[in-house]
Amino acid sequence: MQNHRTPHPHIAIPQRTRSPAYVPANSTGAEISSSPYPFELGLPSSESLLSASWEPTPTARRPPTTLDVPGRPMLTRTRSTFGSASPPIAFPEPEIYRSASQRSTLRPRHHRSTRSEASSSGKTPDDSTFLSRSHTPAASTPASASSVDLSSSYTHTNGLDSKVNKLTSELSNMTLESEEGLKRFQNGQLQEKDEEWHLLVPLEAREALGKREVERQSVLFEVFKSERDYLYDLKLIREVFIERLRSAAPPVISPGERLQKFLSEVFWNLDEIIAHHERLLAALFDRQREQHPLVQSVSDVILNSFFLFKADYESYIEHYPLAEERHRTELNFNKDYQDFVQRRSRDPRTKKRDLVTFLSRPVTRLPRLNLMLEHIHKLTEPDHPDADELPLVLSVLNAFLKSTQPGIAAAESKVKFWNLCDSLVFNDAEIIELDRYTDSRLLIHAGTLARRSKSDMDWNPWNDLYVALLDNYFLITKEERQLSGTIRRLVVSRPIPLAYLRLGSFDDPLENRKERPEEGSGSFLRSSYRSVYPFTVYHAAEKSARHYVLYAPSETVRAKWRDALVDAKGVDDARREGNRWFVPQNFDNSTFRVPGPRSVRSRKTPSGKVLQAIPFTASGGKKFVAISCASGIFIGRRGETFRKILAFENAKNIIVLQDFNKILIHHDGYLLSYSLEVLARVAQYQSPASALDASIETIAGHDGSVICCEAGIVKGRTVVMYAIKSLFLPTTVYTLEVCRPDMRVTSSRSIQHPTMSFRPYGESVYIPGELYSLAPLIKSIAICTDRGTIIVDPQNTVRPVISIVPDFSGASSNPSMANLKSHCENARPLGLIRYDASELMAIYDTMGCYITKHGQPSRDSNFIRWEIKANSFLHRVPHVLLFSSEFIEVRDTRTGRLDQVIEAVDIRLLYTPTSRAVTPLVAWRGEKNDEDGLSEQILELVDTTEFTPVTPASGSFAPPDIWDEWDM
Repeated sequence: MQNHRTPHPHIAIPQRTRSPAYVPANSTGAEISSSPYPFELGLPSSESLLSASWEPTPTARRPPTTLDVPGRPMLTRTRSTFGSASPPIAFPEPEIYRSASQRSTLRPRHHRSTRSEASSSGKTPDDSTFLSRSHTPAASTPASASSVDLSSSYTHTNGLDSKVNKLTSELSNMTLESEEGLKRFQNGQLQEKDEEWHLLVPLEAREALGKREVERQSVLFEVFKSERDYLYDLKLIREVFIERLRSAAPPVISPGERLQKFLSEVFWNLDEIIAHHERLLAALFDRQREQHPLVQSVSDVILNSFFLFKADYESYIEHYPLAEERHRTELNFNKDYQDFVQRRSRDPRTKKRDLVTFLSRPVTRLPRLNLMLEHIHKLTEPDHPDADELPLVLSVLNAFLKSTQPGIAAAESKVKFWNLCDSLVFNDAEIIELDRYTDSRLLIHAGTLARRSKSDMDWNPWNDLYVALLDNYFLITKEERQLSGTIRRLVVSRPIPLAYLRLGSFDDPLENRKERPEEGSGSFLRSSYRSVYPFTVYHAAEKSARHYVLYAPSETVRAKWRDALVDAKGVDDARREGNRWFVPQNFDNSTFRVPGPRSVRSRKTPSGKVLQAIPFTASGGKKFVAISCASGIFIGRRGETFRKILAFENAKNIIVLQDFNKILIHHDGYLLSYSLEVLARVAQYQSPASALDASIETIAGHDGSVICCEAGIVKGRTVVMYAIKSLFLPTTVYTLEVCRPDMRVTSSRSIQHPTMSFRPYGESVYIPGELYSLAPLIKSIAICTDRGTIIVDPQNTVRPVISIVPDFSGASSNPSMANLKSHCENARPLGLIRYDASELMAIYDTMGCYITKHGQPSRDSNFIRWEIKANSFLHRVPHVLLFSSEFIEVRDTRTGRLDQVIEAVDIRLLYTPTSRAVTPLVAWRGEKNDEDGLSEQILELVDTTEFTPVTPASGSFAPPDIWDEWDM
């Protein structure tokens, strides 16, 4: 049976909220679909620049054959009058998809006057020319092929507006001069002081338009100019910084892979944004050439472009805090990069602006554009088409800016988290894996709290601490400010995983903190007091040793910490519940009981605590489980009644040798062997209990008490290891090879082991000191003692492969190794697990460390401290499971990262399978409490598999023939 967990995290930025998209309709009520621009910048043929909907009219000019987009403007440019900082960005509004307006205001077909006609009517040819130019329809250019002809809508309503006719007549003589100035502006050939709308328009035009329209045209001109300058700055980033960084010799950032990653992280999707604005600037300049000097609107051009670059802008803006932090980090730690940035900032084109200023340009561009459009809207007359168009554009822009706010906040939180992690200083040699480089890691809350010293000797027992709550750990540190201005945060107590963090009281009365005495006006010292508000947190596995009373400066701060802790633990619990590596599933919850407060009147004798459970298969494929309890050994099948077959109370160990039809029982100092088949027959009432006596073999216990035993495969052979403790002799370890009776060869050593199924394997080994456990390795055996883990080959006792691991022979000259040695000497070894072909992990009850295949400490003699004191362990690649009476701790063997915590009462590891295909068994206190006693629950630890969501595109959500009857 498989369980599923969600994929492991991959800083997760929160998605913006969305509402159903609003799609505006045209005048007939039909929805208007969005259509991108039908051209790319720099197409060689004028024919390819024509919009598909463009049709020539008697008054329309043919679209220009070139877009005249400048390579760059002059070095001196007018500073934007809308360059103020962007307003705060709020939360998202609905996405609105909209095409350019399809209004089709009809215009009269104008006739170009001859000289004679012009003279008779009082007009000059120039007047007619300007009239024709000023009424060129927006559809005549690719940029406005599908746009609203705001000029036409504004100046024509059932005919030509007399006021506009008069204005265009007055401006006609100055048109050619104005066009030349516009061309020079778009090509960046004007001086900074000349790049103003009123300098490119005749005085008569300004006087005829009026103050309000002049100001509106000036702001519209600012839109064109700011877009040109913005694109120039974007390209400057690429030319001055990116390309020079790539071609630097010697390299500023090496190797090449790191440089490429740096460029990707810092400059993100800049190329895509540049491409978008090349198209936008081309469309804006085309509109300006078409309608200058009286530009009616740019709202349709901006709106169409917005829908094209919206996704790329969202990605850039939300990533920007990370990009800036990556740049600053490289600046602080790479002197070559620091010198490079300083040299590049001296380039005249940058005008002494640093790289951060350039990187922030896309972040501030849209808010500034929004401000300009708001200004234009305020200056727009109520009957102007822009009075209806601009609110739509502004609403879309504002909604977008609000929608990016959660992403920016998440990125800024990620930057704060990185800065915190970089400042942390841990105790030497201890590996604490905070999983800091996972994208989902966040800094939830942080601040200064006080803690009172337990010592009565301190004249000032109060210490200020910097406390940080991450989404997976609770940190208590002490800040130290360096001369360089950087801050180091010393971890004064090991970080507490949120899985172990427990919250105490948050409503204790305030206390008075005595401040440091200060000099008064006289010869005496005065002390001041201030109120502090306590709250308590503690470690679930070390309730008394790791119990912290922290003091907040105010009730408000204490309440914020309570809310942050409660929320963080709730999220962490939900995340761990949905991302479990091992899921306990019930095997039995009613058969086995221990005496309880209500079991006095019970007629049924409780079985006692479950100590071990071993599955095995009898002939015919029937699966059984042998369960060792305080009252004896029970045999049964899952879901059926278990029957007590052997009265061995509190048997220390049960070993099943399936291939040899043997079950070994370690009880009362003896190691006995029974037939599995006979045991199964007795359990099914097919044979009497006395039949077991005929299959018994006493393996050990004649000449001393057996203190522990284990079985496994060494050098391809199935062996049984056991340790004998005699009264006056040291502990002796024996190894036997399991064989069938026809394989047995009589030898002089057979007298010590008069059995038919076992023969000696190598020589016995004498162990000084206390022995804890035995474990088989590939070519040798491991013996865990109070002096370390001894590795020995029973067949090569003269020249042992390794004596004791870890090998601390070099500790006298290596402080790190000496530190590891002292920690190992204070811990109890539990065994070894193989990490890979060249490295092993030594498991102790309180810690773990890595060793090479030669037994020497690796990874600079660093070690991992468990959060619990383990009494047993289980290796399930890629994890090691550590068991205590209250917790099961699941850690990644590669990094020591804590991946899961399982909490229960009186936990015991019952069965450690040698194959991953077999499920481990555990037991803990059950939920039933009745007259039969307290239940003992037996569970399987089922491995989960990563859940992959099924999408309709995969085709696996329905049978392939589901649509057959529909003939589809």
